[in-house]
Amino acid sequence: MSAPRLCGDWWSSVQPADPRVSGGILALAAITLLIGGAFAGLLVEGTHDFSGAWAAFDPYLLRVVRFTLWQAILSTLLSVIPALFVARALSRHPRFFGRAFILQLFAVPLALPAIVAALGILALYGRAGYFAGLFSAVGGQGWPGIYGLSGILVAHVFFNLPLATRLFLEALQTIPADQWRLASQLGMAARPAFRLIEWPTLRAALPGVAGLVFMLCITSFTIVLTLGGGPAATTLEVGIYQALRFDFDPARAVALTSLQIALTFVMVLALTRLGANIAGDANLPVAPRRYLSVNATEASLNAVVIVLALLFVVGPMAATVSAGLGADLGRLAGEPTVRQATLISAVLAFLSALLSVTLSLALTMARRALALKRRSGPRTLLEHATDTGAGFVLVVPPIVIGAGWFLLLRRAGDVFAIAPVMVVTVNAVMAMPFALRAVRPAYDAASERHERLCAQLGISGWARLRLVDWPSLRRPLATAFAFAMALSLGDLGVIALFGSDSVQTLPYLLLARMGSYRTEDAAGLALLLGLVCLALVLAADWLGRDKVRNV
Repeated sequence: MSAPRLCGDWWSSVQPADPRVSGGILALAAITLLIGGAFAGLLVEGTHDFSGAWAAFDPYLLRVVRFTLWQAILSTLLSVIPALFVARALSRHPRFFGRAFILQLFAVPLALPAIVAALGILALYGRAGYFAGLFSAVGGQGWPGIYGLSGILVAHVFFNLPLATRLFLEALQTIPADQWRLASQLGMAARPAFRLIEWPTLRAALPGVAGLVFMLCITSFTIVLTLGGGPAATTLEVGIYQALRFDFDPARAVALTSLQIALTFVMVLALTRLGANIAGDANLPVAPRRYLSVNATEASLNAVVIVLALLFVVGPMAATVSAGLGADLGRLAGEPTVRQATLISAVLAFLSALLSVTLSLALTMARRALALKRRSGPRTLLEHATDTGAGFVLVVPPIVIGAGWFLLLRRAGDVFAIAPVMVVTVNAVMAMPFALRAVRPAYDAASERHERLCAQLGISGWARLRLVDWPSLRRPLATAFAFAMALSLGDLGVIALFGSDSVQTLPYLLLARMGSYRTEDAAGLALLLGLVCLALVLAADWLGRDKVRNV
């Protein structure tokens, strides 16, 4: 009789009596199906043509791996080292006219789709860019443009220098004010203050920030696709895309994908050990600091550093706006292709954001319910999965998931017919780490206030969500929705594989116009796409700040 009772106790312990746990299990099942299906496609293709996949590990593949690592290392160095000086300059001047505006501008690259930024960089530094004449005069010959490694580095620094600056600035804000008060009383100059107070904090944050930037660069797809300029400047993700869409070499795609997964897994593991914030943050808190004394020489040097960084970040954005306004926007708005692409982008981004928020809320609620049920002792496997399940998507980039499903579905029929489903699901899951950052703290705080009362009154399920949780979750959910929609709207990774003439999003249409050398049309589409994504992220930022203010 003891064995059946033990089995019954085990089953009752894992049975999800709370509907919140059931929702979390369904969310985990959806994520597992998406990632597992991709791995199944790779496994089936690899076993079907094992010799071809093994033969793909040739010198060309090694060159692609070497370039992937080399451009990521250079991009990280060029982004992180200047960010240390920019963050310190901003930290040394906690109050000056325009400081808040500069920090807001440094957040704009997080909102811009990569393909929009690439067009801005080409408009500024390209062969026919605004600086082409100056570069030709300085070099004494025609400016060849910025395609290749140089273009990739400039674009990566454009995106990651502001991010690293804000992360370092956030770290500097953690220095206790008492240390600055004491330094001011002792008359400590800038150099010993940096050595004794600022550098230990920056040094502690440096590995995590550098690792995060390196991971962003090693998984970069759109930047390398648009600015790479040929086989000599190809990364693993672009190689996967080329192997499937241009060469249709599934065996090589499997080999490239395997290496990409291995690299990203190692990076995520290293970042986790370093305690880095893998998801980044679009709304980093920056509070002013007092008790600082800056002499005129240091103030002048800091001003030069801040202005140079500001010009570097503002330049591509201004070029994008200028080039976009020079396009025939009225004609573009009247084109049926543009209207259809805009409608498809909006619908897919809306559905993706809705799915992302739903999955994130389900995992958040399940994690809280399991933690309350456990009370003490070690976490169960299910609780651990609801806590970290969304983080597994960071190991598998979107292009890898798309490649796996592309290989799996190509044997079943027309893979391009499934494009909307793939775009919605992959973009939704990829936005979940960001959505969780907005939803989880608010739900945990609301549960802390209302959990006991709901248990006493027997309120659960939909009634609890509508009557108790919704007032506290409304703004965080709106923040997560706006940010997830912006990410999905500007994504090119999945649609680059599954897109076709019948299913085109704005980024896909923009890439097609660039490929056909219709640069004015591409500039106009980039302006439209960039403004919409920027508006969504600004709305998410405003909702998040309003939420914090009202807590």
